[in-house]
Amino acid sequence: MLSPKQIFQPSVFWLTAFGLGFLRPAPGTWGSLGGLIFWWFFLAELSLLTQLVIIVSYFLFSWWLCSRLINRLGIQDEPQIVADEVAGVWLALIFAPQVWWLALLAFGLFRFFDIAKPGVVGWLDANVHSGLGVMADDMMAGLISAGIVWLVLQI
Repeated sequence: MLSPKQIFQPSVFWLTAFGLGFLRPAPGTWGSLGGLIFWWFFLAELSLLTQLVIIVSYFLFSWWLCSRLINRLGIQDEPQIVADEVAGVWLALIFAPQVWWLALLAFGLFRFFDIAKPGVVGWLDANVHSGLGVMADDMMAGLISAGIVWLVLQI
């Protein structure tokens, strides 16, 4: 279990999304909300390709940090680790223009798939472990959410 006292460790600071993962209740929702706000102000107006490069870079760096932290502390997918929610919600938002209701739709869909873990999201959560396991199910939840947002935009 991560402690708020560990916030000053750079990997903990990063993986808890600058401490959002220590907020209660529902740290995953706080992390997702932080990701949504960051996207709104810093990523929304960037090109699809630029957003994708940022998301993939953030995912890879977070996966690496998470694997190291899990190995070092002997922990699992701790609720305080919310970098996976940040990456997932950014992916969910990748096709969305900066329109409030579409951003909320992507956020809501992502939270639903992340919490309910239907189908492949649940399989990844149950069968993939270590840092990749922490990140993979949220990325899949984000990908599914992005697909639904894209379909909504086509209608």
